[in-house]
Amino acid sequence: MIHVIAAIEIKPGAQQQFLDEFHALIPAVLAEDGCIEYGPTVDVETGIGVQIPLRENIVTIVEKWESIDHLKAHLVAPHMDAYRAKVEAIVVDTVLQVLAPA
Repeated sequence: MIHVIAAIEIKPGAQQQFLDEFHALIPAVLAEDGCIEYGPTVDVETGIGVQIPLRENIVTIVEKWESIDHLKAHLVAPHMDAYRAKVEAIVVDTVLQVLAPA
């Protein structure tokens, strides 16, 4: 199993538009072979001193896949191309972190 953390920077004021498109995508991704978990998260204030500063224009996607091969297949799935076309004008940057349980 692998874990994926994708930090997606959204243009100011476009977070809800991005989340609407992302939530529409979720059922197709969850139906993919090898998908264990897939969902968006946003920073929340906790008052915990070691927490990083809140990032108001970042949506963090938390994913779990059975393997890297499943992740690679996900990245080229037709519904992912359609989703990217819908959000490309509001996405500034994407940073991907792929992790394995230790």
